[in-house]
Amino acid sequence: MSITHLVTHSGGFHADELLSSVILTRLFPDATVVRSRAPDWITPASDRIIYDVGGAYDADNRIFDHHQRGAPLRDDGQPYSSFGLIWKHYGRDYLAAVGIPSGHVEAIHKGFDTKFVLPVDLLDNGALSPATAGPLADLTLPSLLETLKPVFDDKQPGADDRGFHAALSIARAIVEAGIAQRASKLRAESMVLDAIAATGDRRILELPMGMPFRPAIVKAGADHLLFVVHPRDKDWCITGIRKVEDSFEQRADLPAAWAGLSNGDLEAVCGVKGASFCHNGRFIAAANSREAILAMADIAVKVALETA
Repeated sequence: MSITHLVTHSGGFHADELLSSVILTRLFPDATVVRSRAPDWITPASDRIIYDVGGAYDADNRIFDHHQRGAPLRDDGQPYSSFGLIWKHYGRDYLAAVGIPSGHVEAIHKGFDTKFVLPVDLLDNGALSPATAGPLADLTLPSLLETLKPVFDDKQPGADDRGFHAALSIARAIVEAGIAQRASKLRAESMVLDAIAATGDRRILELPMGMPFRPAIVKAGADHLLFVVHPRDKDWCITGIRKVEDSFEQRADLPAAWAGLSNGDLEAVCGVKGASFCHNGRFIAAANSREAILAMADIAVKVALETA
């Protein structure tokens, strides 16, 4: 298949065709993005992919619109935008193209669809109101991308296209960073699971570097773990483990006597030479050596168990 043109509509732009363009321009880097509503362009042909325009959804003929009667729906009845359709058909190829290991493609494809693509689909179709974001409504990704549209009285030729391509660069950076973060979490999961296996029934999990750890701890069912330690730049950290992802409540807090102290004051209270900092929220502390942080961790576990 030789795709030489990626065709979407002209005029004002929205997040769905911008984000679709991110996927397609990666897969077909030599293709030209054509923004047009001219019948000759929005008619299927062997040299093009048409999206968010054309009044049809026909993957075999590479046309992906969602504005027509009988527009495609997900298995659960929620609507697709062009982004959802392009992700469905080309997302896995995109992930392979950006270097995601084959064993991680399906998990990242599904997770990105649920957390990133679906909200764009719902907003674009009016199935989700930006108002649900409250005071952050104007800071959602679709809203921010649309701020790059030219102002109403900018009548310079090509203003819409220039705004589209400026927004496309930003959208590309956001998608690539989002995918990279998801890929890194899967790499971290493997490392954390190995560390959990090596830890046995000890309460302190030691990792070789800072990384996302809670999902792997939950996946492993390692309910006995209370704290995580790891190196950070030139020092070492001890971190609490959140009970749930969207809460700051920890399985165990660091000792109350440490809260908000640093350097000599913290050393005097905890009795560990090299202790350098404890956050007032008692969810993270630091020391200048591995030996010092492990000593602090032992004390933290003892205090946590005594006060449980």
